[in-house]
Amino acid sequence: MLDTQRLRVFRSVVASGTVAAAADNLGYTPSAVSQHITALARETGLNLFERVGRGLRPTAAGLALADQADGVLARLGEAEAAVADLRAGRTGTVSVGYFASAGAAWLPHVVSRLTREFPHVRLDLSLLEWIPDDPAQRPDVQVAVARPGWAPRAGFTTHHLLDDPYVAVVPRTHRLAGAAEVELADLAGEQWVDNDAARGACREVLLEACTAAGFAPTFHVEAADYPTAIAFVAAGIGLTVLPVLGTRGLPPELCTVRVVRPTPVRTIMAVVRDAAAHTPPVIAALETLEGVSATCA
Repeated sequence: MLDTQRLRVFRSVVASGTVAAAADNLGYTPSAVSQHITALARETGLNLFERVGRGLRPTAAGLALADQADGVLARLGEAEAAVADLRAGRTGTVSVGYFASAGAAWLPHVVSRLTREFPHVRLDLSLLEWIPDDPAQRPDVQVAVARPGWAPRAGFTTHHLLDDPYVAVVPRTHRLAGAAEVELADLAGEQWVDNDAARGACREVLLEACTAAGFAPTFHVEAADYPTAIAFVAAGIGLTVLPVLGTRGLPPELCTVRVVRPTPVRTIMAVVRDAAAHTPPVIAALETLEGVSATCA
């Protein structure tokens, strides 16, 4: 295999015309340049130069090698530039996973920053209501709700973003409208609207709190997501209990009431792949998530 540094020196001698000129252009000593040329001739088994007065003229074999060297060095330069871009986060792909309410509230800020600062980085966004058990299926950054006792496993690091308490969403004509708070047990006899068809960690947090309050809610109707559940409440079908982050854009005819004794709280975190944590786009994504989540605290 040819030594690329020797090819660089050889190409400089061809372009410069003499060993001394090439040494001056490269910042080498003439002796070092001569050693590179001699070693390259030995590697290739070719006579690369012939002397003309005080200068050097490439042989036919030398000209042919110089032509090939141009292509090799150009491709090597492209590869080096690509590596520099990847290291600086200017190119490549970053995968980001999120659950629905965090996606609506936070992901626009993340995507806006990444597309502005890293326009050539491809963003692979995916809606994930759970953390995949297989680490290979996890994105570089995932905004997720932590289940009690969950650990990220080797190769991933968690960053706490927000503790998101639950509230009751009721019509302004409801008996609880205007109340500062309501005990969870006081909602036992209400018509409940379910809001999590995925039966994920967010629903588990709510059901565990209801169990602690001594009852299991009876769902009058099941909705697949928070916006649909809120629409059902607006239609007078019942009330729903969901995290504060999910109440963004609440219709004016509805209001929220703080739930206490106990207060269900979901813990939102960012799970970051360690192998990507040092890259500028992932650093920017995490900084943005920490910033926007802090405004919700």
